[in-house]
Amino acid sequence: MANRTQKLPESVAGKYYVDKTCIDCDLCRQTAPANFSRNAEASYSFVSKQPQTLEEGKLCAQAKLECPVDSIGDDGED
Repeated sequence: MANRTQKLPESVAGKYYVDKTCIDCDLCRQTAPANFSRNAEASYSFVSKQPQTLEEGKLCAQAKLECPVDSIGDDGED
């Protein structure tokens, strides 16, 4: 389960975030490419844009559900 106190600094404010347990597997970036980006230097993903449409929200929820190490959280601000 993602830990908000370990949220990566690049993750924009809002409902979804990625914490420091990310293993850079690319699943979230492939599932919701409009919302997740990669820090290539440090090798991890982060939320670059909060979902703005119902479809983006569904894709972010899917990425969270499928994250193999539970690095994506959704208990942030709405």
